[in-house]
Amino acid sequence: MNITIDISPLKSGHYLQHRVRGTGFYLKNLQLSLEKYYPENKYIYFNKGDLLPKEIDVLHYPYFEPFFLTLPLFSRNKTIVTVHDLTPLVFPSKFPSGLKGNMRWQLQKLALKNVSLIISDSESSKKDIMKFTGISDSKINVVYLAAGEEFKRVSDKELRVKEIRKKYRLPDKFALYVGDVTWNKNLPRLIEAVKKINIPLIMVGDALVQKDVDISNPWNRDFNKVLELIDGDQRILRLGFVSKEELILLYNIATVFTMPSLYEGFGLPILEAMSCGCPVVTSKEGSIPEISGEACRYVNAYDVDNIAQGIKEVFSNQSLQNELSKKGLVQVRKFNWQKTAKETMDTYKKVMALE
Repeated sequence: MNITIDISPLKSGHYLQHRVRGTGFYLKNLQLSLEKYYPENKYIYFNKGDLLPKEIDVLHYPYFEPFFLTLPLFSRNKTIVTVHDLTPLVFPSKFPSGLKGNMRWQLQKLALKNVSLIISDSESSKKDIMKFTGISDSKINVVYLAAGEEFKRVSDKELRVKEIRKKYRLPDKFALYVGDVTWNKNLPRLIEAVKKINIPLIMVGDALVQKDVDISNPWNRDFNKVLELIDGDQRILRLGFVSKEELILLYNIATVFTMPSLYEGFGLPILEAMSCGCPVVTSKEGSIPEISGEACRYVNAYDVDNIAQGIKEVFSNQSLQNELSKKGLVQVRKFNWQKTAKETMDTYKKVMALE
């Protein structure tokens, strides 16, 4: 089978760069997994604007944005698109489309209706796609993502653990946040919550230390507020970008991982934390309950006091930490990249069987 995949978001400066950890992670792991488990196929990767090969069995666009023209209106090839989420449509007050944005969405919606099949990261996102496009259930396949195989527990006695504690001057116990500063991450409430209960918060993510963030971008509407809340507070440490090896160590030594998001299309850091045995405190918004199951402490994303209570409850209770850690390690077994590759390949074969 000749499978052609658009990898445009991997290019530096691409307009999906603000979400490159999610989209980029998906693309890189999809490439590796398909080639590893299904090497009999021919995989062709291209960037938007490249001339497509003549012989294509399946054309896959693994990203979609409603207010950008990411998807061609028509294609002579059997086409699949991955829609990770439709956040701007779910929260229209946060993402005013304007006349141009609305026109683009109408074109994108028509393009979605013209593809052969759609892949979604979660049942939550699938429901949103059906709601906003009228596309039927049978045309959308849910294919869950997974944490990278390298995310796992390490021994606390390892020299690397001691080194990272020393390098970043980490406290013995701390809450950990990993991700963007986009408004859906709910960072102002998270920061207010940890301040209330006087718990150290370690924050990881490139955007946290960037100086050229586009504040006009609706995704970044909370950026300045986050910086104001952090400014001068010694309990909150922004590490910015860290290597994958260091990230795994941070998940391993954190007392609790917390991500009380207002909305998620998937929620990858939750699985990463669980894979490393880190107890998780999160919200019930969007796809999160699908990913977390009963292996976490849920909080109300819109209530600072409730977020604080949930974090404190886990942070101060070793027995609860152990319980959530064990449940998390069981929960993550439901997600792996071999399974993601198989279900993606099944979708390709399903498209091939269509007349």
